[in-house]
Amino acid sequence: MPFIDARLTVPATPEQKEQLKSAFGQAVTALHKTETYLMVQIADECDLWMGGRRLDKGAYLAVSLFGSAAPADYETMTARLCQILADQLGIPGDAVYVTYHPVSDWGWNGANF
Repeated sequence: MPFIDARLTVPATPEQKEQLKSAFGQAVTALHKTETYLMVQIADECDLWMGGRRLDKGAYLAVSLFGSAAPADYETMTARLCQILADQLGIPGDAVYVTYHPVSDWGWNGANF
């Protein structure tokens, strides 16, 4: 049950959003999850500041998942996400924050896992 909330400073076309969604679906395997239940939000043209300066190209990604993963898995996931943003939108890794939010109670379809 992963959820990736992506906030981007740059505009993204519907096609780019679809490509990001698909790439995130592949990346989430680093956390031993599949795209089957992956939910993604992509908010583009957000205002983000880092170190006191406004980012022209930057991103914040919050990754929530049912359960948790090993530190090495989070490391792999961060590398994959940064590479996706660099390849698809030209956002450099040093302008990306990724946070992880393990969740013990997750509801879906009227019940909890």
